[in-house]
Amino acid sequence: MKLGLESLDYIIFFVYFVIVASYGFWVYKNKGKQTADSKDFFLAEGSLTWWAIGSSIIASNISAEQFIGMSGQAFQLGIAISVYELVGAFSLILIAVFFLPMYIRNNIYTMPQFLARRYDNRISTIMAVFWLFLYILVNLTSIIYLGALSLETMTGFSFMACATFLTVFAIFITLGGMKVIGYTDVIQVVCLVVGGLATTYLALDLLSDKVGTGAGIFEGLSLVKDKADSHLHMIFAKGQYQVHDGQGGMIDAYNQLPGLLMFIVGGQWIVNLNYFGCNQYITQRALGADLKTARSGLLFASFLKMLMPIIVVLPGLAAYVLFQENADLAIVEGIKEGGIVKPDNAYPVLLNILPTGLKGMAFAALTAAIVASLAGKANSISTIYVLDIHKKFFAPDLSEKRMVWLGRVSIVVSFVIALAISPLLKNLGQGFQYIQEYTGFISPGILAIFLLGFFWKKATANGALAATVLSIPLSALLKVQIPDMPFLNRMGTVFWICAVVVVLISLIEGKGKDSEKAFTVDSSWFKTNSSFRVGAILVTLVVLAIYTIFW
Repeated sequence: MKLGLESLDYIIFFVYFVIVASYGFWVYKNKGKQTADSKDFFLAEGSLTWWAIGSSIIASNISAEQFIGMSGQAFQLGIAISVYELVGAFSLILIAVFFLPMYIRNNIYTMPQFLARRYDNRISTIMAVFWLFLYILVNLTSIIYLGALSLETMTGFSFMACATFLTVFAIFITLGGMKVIGYTDVIQVVCLVVGGLATTYLALDLLSDKVGTGAGIFEGLSLVKDKADSHLHMIFAKGQYQVHDGQGGMIDAYNQLPGLLMFIVGGQWIVNLNYFGCNQYITQRALGADLKTARSGLLFASFLKMLMPIIVVLPGLAAYVLFQENADLAIVEGIKEGGIVKPDNAYPVLLNILPTGLKGMAFAALTAAIVASLAGKANSISTIYVLDIHKKFFAPDLSEKRMVWLGRVSIVVSFVIALAISPLLKNLGQGFQYIQEYTGFISPGILAIFLLGFFWKKATANGALAATVLSIPLSALLKVQIPDMPFLNRMGTVFWICAVVVVLISLIEGKGKDSEKAFTVDSSWFKTNSSFRVGAILVTLVVLAIYTIFW
């Protein structure tokens, strides 16, 4: 299989690079405050519009783990992997209605700050450290790894050269602060949507040409339906069918997406509510805006989220059919490494056989998604470190200028660490599952203490602390003792145990009284305007329709 882009592809990518870099520099110089201001740097306070907030949320969310990892799982599992996007779209609605008012009305700017105000500094500090490790060692590292893997396949350059390029590009964007990230993310989202849709179109057209009569994309869709029926079910039964695990073996598809039980036990809800509602690098975009603007931004993000199955799942399905039919030797050889089927190779290999010019567009779209996500995560790392660790414990009187400087230093340091670790992930079977499973060690406890902290006034600091400390070892214990338990069901089980622990300790300790640190909540906070309600209903109907069609 021929590797490398043609001159036209590099020209198209260079144009994209110049536009993003130039616009970022213009935003830095012409929008907002020119003096060093920590709220402006970390939150872009008051300067992001609803469409910038929504675009930036999706740009941070959709990255290499979706383009590469989720397409790989579409190759492996089929359309069912869309559950992350569909439930994510619905979760954004819930978060806009119920979570955002709790943050914005109480002037919360970081997740550890919420924990400190609602509980105490012990929980805040523990979680700040946990989040830093998670964001650097799991999120940044895995995005650099998956992104570099895809660029290596497309360009023929070495893995480390691609990883270094992505890192340097992301640092350039991130050092401008949240304002630059937010507005350049609008361009990034346009690139990833247009480029992603073009890739889907060409993948289906290629499928039609190689397996069918060459009639076009609708024939390609028909071929997916006819030749990948096992991949067109949203709900799996235990033992329904075996899929490649990316390490040379086979695994029950149910172990990764355990049917209705992942909704009943709650694992799928925990993934999405924690990711979009208790996650600094997602909520940070909305926390500097007023409630109406922030809600509109999350609604816009919800609509964009529903495009993602078309952009990232359909190409994986097309690659699966081509691979099964041995319709293109380049695809068959590219997806296999040493005789082992590697689902994560499906999307990069598919990109590599696109026509010249369009390959450059796809290259730009993929890079846009990777860089935007890296920038958002790195900004959140710097926010938590400076505001919740350094300022609190080392320099309480830190000046605004010094906070911004420290934020930029922490950005560079976190990127260097992630870049150094990223090659170690090469032994993974499935990158997307790695991210979901190991993030899931801590997310059940986090979501439990956030939900109870929001809506149950009796929750105490010691109860929350117990759940915080319990989440990781309990998850690890269940993984070792019950290895056949699907990780989503494990997350749900740990969540309910943590919630019960918080309730029991709080009732015993507080003797049934409300906590002194409970927030005062006004029911009017949860009221929304008519346009938001119409949008929320549309999202709900689309999600229900897809599940009905592909049940």
